[in-house]
Amino acid sequence: MADSFKVLSVLLTYPTAESVAAAPAMHRLIEADALVPGRLRRPLLDLIDELASRDLFDLQERYVLLFDRTRSLSLHLFEHIHGESRDRGQAMVDFMALYERHGLTIEAKELPDYIPLFLEFLSTLPAGEARALLAEPLHILSALRERHDKRGSAYAIVFRTLEAIAEGKVLPGDATDLLSAPDDDPNDLEALDRVWEEEAVTFGPGSAGTVAPGGTCPAARQVLARMDPAANPTAPRGGRIDG
Repeated sequence: MADSFKVLSVLLTYPTAESVAAAPAMHRLIEADALVPGRLRRPLLDLIDELASRDLFDLQERYVLLFDRTRSLSLHLFEHIHGESRDRGQAMVDFMALYERHGLTIEAKELPDYIPLFLEFLSTLPAGEARALLAEPLHILSALRERHDKRGSAYAIVFRTLEAIAEGKVLPGDATDLLSAPDDDPNDLEALDRVWEEEAVTFGPGSAGTVAPGGTCPAARQVLARMDPAANPTAPRGGRIDG
């Protein structure tokens, strides 16, 4: 199970020569691991094969257009809840603390809510706990899958696989608010400039003061409370994060 989460994490990261070289090993791991449902295994293997066979520059260009220049496809969970607002800062601090309580020290220069990093974290947990935690942001993953489907993106299969693995179900209307947000055009450079001019997220005690986990944003507080049984032992598992 841990291997499948690691493979899915690599597939959602920027393509490099190292990830291309690892494609045969990822192929074998997915074939050997029962975590990925049979109906999804072949399309997922096709994406891995594409990583191994396509020109690396083309793979990198596609990745940048989708994930780096299309905010509606962001790989940061909390960005889909409340964007880059100041409220997000404390949520990131508490998300980092969640990792640390499970013994995971993050050295990567990425925000804690980065989906590939979250999947790497899940790979360290027992199967049941990993599935339940994956179900918490399920409506975000479902919205991302739908947006990739509409674009004909090869990455849709990764999000469809995550939906299938999670212990939970997206109810009708769960992702309505997320999907109602504008879908960015990666070729609109003026809009891209406006995004970069917005206030950046900051971390640490000075970023949000002494507030409840998740900062002042109720959705972020619910995310963290439901994902951390140590902080909220009576919280139901396998539901959705209200965003």
